Amino acid sequence: MLRSGQSGVDIQRAFRRIGRNWGLYLLLLPAVVLLLLFTYIPMYGVIIAFKDYSPVLGITGSPWAGFKHFEKFFNSYQFELTIKNTLYISLYSFATFPIPIIFALLVNQMRQNWFRRFFQTVTYMPHFISTVVLVGLMLILLSPGNGLIGNLFRLFGAEAPNLMGSAGWFGSVYVWSDVWQQTGWNSIIFLAALSAVDPSLYEAAKVDGASRWQNIWNIDLPMLMPTAITLLILRVGGLLGVGFEKAYLMQNNLNITGSEVISTYVYKVGLLSAQYSFSSAVNLFNTVINFILLIMVNRISRKYSEQSLW
Repeated sequence: MLRSGQSGVDIQRAFRRIGRNWGLYLLLLPAVVLLLLFTYIPMYGVIIAFKDYSPVLGITGSPWAGFKHFEKFFNSYQFELTIKNTLYISLYSFATFPIPIIFALLVNQMRQNWFRRFFQTVTYMPHFISTVVLVGLMLILLSPGNGLIGNLFRLFGAEAPNLMGSAGWFGSVYVWSDVWQQTGWNSIIFLAALSAVDPSLYEAAKVDGASRWQNIWNIDLPMLMPTAITLLILRVGGLLGVGFEKAYLMQNNLNITGSEVISTYVYKVGLLSAQYSFSSAVNLFNTVINFILLIMVNRISRKYSEQSLW
């Protein structure tokens, strides 16, 4: 009886707090509505992964198929290829995770404010280049015929490799072009964390005779670790989520064995081949694996570093 009464008091307090801050909740309402309309309500459509979906019959009228589409994907020759390519590119991208951290530490050490602002602006700009334009630039620059790479190799009397037409080079071109485009932008959150460092810590370290490297190791890096761990957890949660647009635009018949990832495969079988149930099953498998990885890494992080998303 006491618990029931306590629950009622808690509910009254919650409504009282909402009443006092009704303006803030009103501002939050559009975001909640958009989240419901475009994220949670469409989740109902995931059941077509377990049906033989027909647009004529609709979601509810289509017959159930169980795990038929999942088994079809697991037994297909594309399963090993797409999983291997997706994991390779994702794990390759993990190797570049420290680069924005190192970049932020270097920028934080710049003493000339005008040069620091100029340098940051220049390194942020590639982020605003659209994926279509970026891939177009890559095709021009990396062309073995008339591109920058081709001209450089001919200058030394050598034959230029066809980087955009090689399955073996696809992962490297994909990852390092992404590093060039996103490093400056990704460093913003780390620079924000560094700006929160108490200046008195640097002053105390200077009095103790600490070098610049010791300041970085003992002050800057510990301040960045909570942010870095949080971003790492989120990145692991998207392990199989290689971006569709860039991979699809870079893809061609010559590099298809190295560029076919889950997202491009889902697009082809879902929209181009109209296999809606099969593509939904593949995408659901991808999402479930990412979700499991997110929970596991979050739990490990909470256990060993006391940093977690929840």
